[in-house]
Amino acid sequence: MRTVIKAAQEHPTGTASLPHPRTEGLQPFLHDTCTTVHAPSLVLSRPDGDLSEGADGFYHGDRRALSALTVDVPDVPLAPVGHDLWSADRTSFRAILRGVGEHTADPAVSLHRVRTLAPGRLREELEVSNAGLRHVRLRLVLTARTDLARMAEVKAGRPGRPRAAEPCEDGLAWAEEGLRVTLRPAAPASPGDAPAPAPGADPGAGTLTWALDLPPGTTWRAAVVCEVSDSEPEQFPAAGRETLPWSPPVVRSADQRLDHLVRRSADDLAGLLLRDAEEPSDTFLAAGSPWFLTLFGRDALWSARMLLPLGTDLAAGTLRTLARRQGTRSDPETDEQPGKILHEVRREGQTPTGTFALPPVYYGTVDATPLWVILLHDAWRWGMDPREVEALLPHAEAALDWLATHGDADGDGLLEYIDTTGRGLANQGWKDSGDSIRWRDGRLAEAPIALCEVQAYAYEAARDGAALLRAFGRPGAERWEEWAERLRARFRESFWVSDARGRYPAVALDAHKRPVDSVTSGFGHLLGTGLLDPEESALLAARLTAPDLDSGFGLRTLSTGSAGFNPFGYHIGSVWPHDTAIAVHGLARAGFPDEAARLAHGLIAASEGFAGRLPELFAGHSAEEATRPLPYPASCRPQSWAAAAPFLLLAATLGLDPDVPGGTLTVSPRGARALAPLDLSGLRVAGGPLAVRLGAGGEVRVEAPDHLTVRLTGGAA
Repeated sequence: MRTVIKAAQEHPTGTASLPHPRTEGLQPFLHDTCTTVHAPSLVLSRPDGDLSEGADGFYHGDRRALSALTVDVPDVPLAPVGHDLWSADRTSFRAILRGVGEHTADPAVSLHRVRTLAPGRLREELEVSNAGLRHVRLRLVLTARTDLARMAEVKAGRPGRPRAAEPCEDGLAWAEEGLRVTLRPAAPASPGDAPAPAPGADPGAGTLTWALDLPPGTTWRAAVVCEVSDSEPEQFPAAGRETLPWSPPVVRSADQRLDHLVRRSADDLAGLLLRDAEEPSDTFLAAGSPWFLTLFGRDALWSARMLLPLGTDLAAGTLRTLARRQGTRSDPETDEQPGKILHEVRREGQTPTGTFALPPVYYGTVDATPLWVILLHDAWRWGMDPREVEALLPHAEAALDWLATHGDADGDGLLEYIDTTGRGLANQGWKDSGDSIRWRDGRLAEAPIALCEVQAYAYEAARDGAALLRAFGRPGAERWEEWAERLRARFRESFWVSDARGRYPAVALDAHKRPVDSVTSGFGHLLGTGLLDPEESALLAARLTAPDLDSGFGLRTLSTGSAGFNPFGYHIGSVWPHDTAIAVHGLARAGFPDEAARLAHGLIAASEGFAGRLPELFAGHSAEEATRPLPYPASCRPQSWAAAAPFLLLAATLGLDPDVPGGTLTVSPRGARALAPLDLSGLRVAGGPLAVRLGAGGEVRVEAPDHLTVRLTGGAA
């Protein structure tokens, strides 16, 4: 979800700059932002380490604790030379002090900043080194400011007024309505380092100032710590890295870009992990930084499903967290309905514009409910404790009932949505921007809207729900199998359209049940669900790998042949990594491993352009137009389902298909041949370790729990 907004920029000196009149009200760009994250805290900064403009800040629990944190040496230009993301919660920055202590053309004095983030606590270490031959004396000034703005205000271009600092134990402090922020000097982290002399604090200017005396070959070190305390309890506290609900994956392949992508993604996922305050043992993944560092139903479900090869604990925690908040009543203001799975949870409601307002708990999503049932089924197949599965079956039955009642409000056998309040999301599938569902000629579709991929989710959920009910001896399996077949027939008669290249499913049906004829990446969500027959699947496999959808870096959300195509369009031409990964998964399940491999390799290639940290989305230009993908400037990064996508790519290309209740594990690694030699370990199935090794000559070795029968196709064990 997005809102078009603009945040006021600030100069490091502390004077606010006026926005250009043509950019007022526009969302802050993030593509050149350096993000350090340990949910529910994050830091957004410039690549030089300064927090100085736009959305920059140290945030905790959707509040901006610092809006500026800059380091200056008066009368000395600082030249940034690079930064390094050591981990999701630790970043370093280096700069040269130009013209200081130099006796040759070589730089002599350098600044090294190391940023370490913990929930509610930012530590900034400062190190100035003199590698020259001259004695250096200088002043180092750290300037801090805050507006204590809420995240929604920053995103909406309405940051709060600057707050005056007050003295606080050689440091600075700010406070408002139970929220308190302090910035104090701290001891350096290096063993044996003597603490730097206390800086001079000037609350009026918001500065801490140190006097440095550096003989040749010496280093000065200091540190500051910013801490946030809030009288209001957190809905979703941090989850400790020491208790990750998945195994640490290890991959070594012929493609080092993949290896880097997996390492970076696994670390980012750890930084996005939150737990449910109502049951702290249950964890889930926040949707993404910076705007969505909270519980989103759809995002959390897809992310957990993509990470099932690493274990079922995250899926179990996600399912239970959402089940506790499953709808029990009908409330038009929140879009809650009995059995429905929510869209998002916030501490406060959002009112970024006069016509858009969301309550703190909002249920405006059409797809989270079937996805919840699908995740429960898939987690069961991967080996989730049957007792935990059985305990959630009443929630699954309520979710299935929602599909056939509130989900199909007009009783035509299909799922549709409409925002009845006029203040919520106009579109309630994953492409939830207001202009995402459109005709091929560019016209917007009229609601109520029935999305093609949601019918696939509903079909799969009904079939999966029936399998669960039958396996656990509960009634109703036949009812949902029959319901699914009726939906399948209704889809076939209602959605299929044709163009010069042949038949394909429309992206949606509009309010008049007319098929909206644009060509989209939604095809990938239909494959492998059982909704299509083999001939229909082959038609879509060919469409997905054609150049109008396949950019070479992943799938475009809208075909280049559509009138509304825009490579920088949020859902109308951009590439979303999770969307491509879902298509890879669908292609592999439908029997098209070569096509799946092609899309997977494109996404792996794209990751190199983002240093292994795939963004929420990026621009949909062709790989023939650029050597690397261009960013979508307002994209979230890291983002949970983008970071989880590589693990779905691996599972799909290796053809991992567990049936733990049935005692089997099928491995079909044809799609991973180009990655060989491939050594993948750290996976889990049925509660035990799983490893797959694919040799350069095609030989395959699978290590799995003894009680599972491994069925291997495409190689010899």
